[in-house]
Amino acid sequence: MSTEQQRTIRCLVAKVGLDGHDRGAHVIARAFRDAGFEVIYSGLHKSPDEVVQAAVQEDVDVIGISILSGAHDTLVPKIIEGLKEYDAFEDTLVLVGGIIPEEDRPELYELGVAEIFGPGASMEETIAFVRENAPER
Repeated sequence: MSTEQQRTIRCLVAKVGLDGHDRGAHVIARAFRDAGFEVIYSGLHKSPDEVVQAAVQEDVDVIGISILSGAHDTLVPKIIEGLKEYDAFEDTLVLVGGIIPEEDRPELYELGVAEIFGPGASMEETIAFVRENAPER
């Protein structure tokens, strides 16, 4: 049995903050589902705490944070801090998708974001990254 057949990767696709643009989140959620991942979509306007609570309660392997509002430097660290409070950070692959300026990326990587996917990232690339990097349980 191959690794992919052994378990289903559980993903939370999260829209945090006041960002109301959710087309990208829907596209990635569908691509993840079509790739065989189990997908939970947070819905719009979630607080960092709501995202953390959903991730912990659903025992997800991956959180994909979709953010276009420019508040990534405030909201993403709060999600990571919350995961650490629940001892869930080490077991959760944190991805960010959206428009993240190049100068802001190093700080997000330093915090523990595994990868940032901006405009033009392919679904195949994103899915392959998740398959290769999702924590094994």
